[in-house]
Amino acid sequence: MNTPELVLDLARELKARGHTMATAESCTGGLIAGACTEVSGSSDWFERGFVTYSNAAKTELLGVPVELIAQHGAVSEPVARAMAAGALAHSPAQLAVAVTGVAGPTGGSADKPVGTVWFGWATPAGTFTEHQRFDGDRAAVRAATVRHALAGLLQRLP
Repeated sequence: MNTPELVLDLARELKARGHTMATAESCTGGLIAGACTEVSGSSDWFERGFVTYSNAAKTELLGVPVELIAQHGAVSEPVARAMAAGALAHSPAQLAVAVTGVAGPTGGSADKPVGTVWFGWATPAGTFTEHQRFDGDRAAVRAATVRHALAGLLQRLP
């Protein structure tokens, strides 16, 4: 499913439930929020987006502990989980999606190669995380991340 279709499906489901969502984005730099707000009427279901590209922003805006980033790195399951939880804690939204990854072409390592992305979804049923590795250039990794983030939130709606 392409991104506009995912957004329309997500919008319909959020509106039907009376829920709103928030985003906490690192490697996508606001692209998830941008895809959501591309739709007219998105203010009915899109609450806010946090672009927390730097580690300091993750801590200041979302409350991700400095120690967590130091111990696991920004691109990790614990940080994705904390980002999603922080987006809910710092907004009135009922659902949140968080992404942190290495979009490339630089910044990768043996442990976290380019294309590595951690996702966090915070819902009333709990917080869920997932790791993916996407192929392609920076634009392809970021586009795949947006699609996967939206699809994952749609799948986890209560």
